[in-house]
Amino acid sequence: MTQCWRSMFLAATAATLLAAAGCSTTVTTASGPISDPTPTSSTPAEGDPGRRARVRLELAGAYFSRGQMAVALQEVDRAIAAEPTLGAAYNLRGLILANQGDDKAAEESFRKALALNPRDLDALQNYGWYLCQHRRYGEADQQFVQALAVPQNREPARTLLAQGVCHTRSGALEEAERALLRAYETDPNNPTLQYTLAEVLLRRNEPERARFYARRINAVPSLISAQTLWLAARIEHKLGNTTGVQDLGAQLRTRFRESREAVAFERGQFNE
Repeated sequence: MTQCWRSMFLAATAATLLAAAGCSTTVTTASGPISDPTPTSSTPAEGDPGRRARVRLELAGAYFSRGQMAVALQEVDRAIAAEPTLGAAYNLRGLILANQGDDKAAEESFRKALALNPRDLDALQNYGWYLCQHRRYGEADQQFVQALAVPQNREPARTLLAQGVCHTRSGALEEAERALLRAYETDPNNPTLQYTLAEVLLRRNEPERARFYARRINAVPSLISAQTLWLAARIEHKLGNTTGVQDLGAQLRTRFRESREAVAFERGQFNE
């Protein structure tokens, strides 16, 4: 069973951006029935609270990935009852509660996870994304900075992507570009980064540079979407390339006629 909940901050980030880029997230969800691992007399977990807690945590993660939040919360609470110092359980509990809209309890859970392990990379990133979603941008950035400083962070591009998106949300476009370019250095084939960089550079009035990243996305047929074509059209409009704009508009009309982007193109809403 995969612990897909561990980087749900990334899934939340990518869900918005990858949808715009015509991609799907890499989050794995459980399929089919989930068996209850309640220990029996013949189960190795019997008498081992740590093992029992980890099994419950795995089960909670599976329910969380299926969107069954109430059951996931029950299971993660059982994990905590079995092992109160299991920081990963508090991290997942924070994600579940945030999903349910219980912000106060969610934040308490994230803080508890970090109190147990200040270098918990997953908790730092998840709490950072939670803060970003609540427009607490300065606090969010602190979490991302700390996550980047964790020696075990072997994929800094993921943290930098979340940081860059958060800067974009706050309107700090220069800082967003800086973070995203750092991410791009180590993960240049990531379509989410390409799309986001193009969007940020267009907003910073640098359409020539934005064009480079937009073209990289649209050069891959499986990545083309109404959103990526519309982004490219806006860039070409900014550059005064009428032929390019019309070509991209034709693709929008042909392939994504009912999309919001096709409607926006027809209305000439390039700067909105």
